[in-house]
Amino acid sequence: MHQNANAKKIILSTNLKGFFFEGLTELNKKSLCPVPESVIFYSSDVLDKFALSQNFFETNEGKVREKILGMKLLEATQVGREEQKRIYKEVGDMSLLVCGYFSESVNKKLVDTQYYAQIGKMAYSHLNNVTPSFLDIPSFYGMVATCFESLTTLMTILATKDRHGTDSNLIFQKLLRSEKLSEKEMMVSGVLPPLTQKVS
Repeated sequence: MHQNANAKKIILSTNLKGFFFEGLTELNKKSLCPVPESVIFYSSDVLDKFALSQNFFETNEGKVREKILGMKLLEATQVGREEQKRIYKEVGDMSLLVCGYFSESVNKKLVDTQYYAQIGKMAYSHLNNVTPSFLDIPSFYGMVATCFESLTTLMTILATKDRHGTDSNLIFQKLLRSEKLSEKEMMVSGVLPPLTQKVS
């Protein structure tokens, strides 16, 4: 009995974190500037953690609303070291998620992904100052800050792959529409940026 070539594939994964890790690792292998595997592992953990929507919102006076990341980053300067660690991690992780997996959701907001990227990088840099290691890797959060754009590009590609897993993702759609992409986005996507000639 031969199987229909257009039949949908069933993806088996022991857990959501494993699914994200596998998907990001596969994309990272195609990148012209891959990020360290430890950073992929960390981001898979972030994606798994925020899979539950209640982790993405806060309740204030009985009303559910999005967390205001810029304000949270400012709050961290007024609290003790342990609370700073928690706030910086939360702001960095949520910025990573907004710029990466949910980058299209920012289209309806007053601020763009560049704003969230700056906040995320600042949060991870501050976190690196108060708790630099993760999994015994020194300056780990500084590395996450440095890899932020590459990592969010990988997450965007993963989030916008079509149901058949083909590369009709957001980055390639932008390329096809001749929209502006950063050199980093192109390299992470496995596309060589065009050579620019200098005029003397």
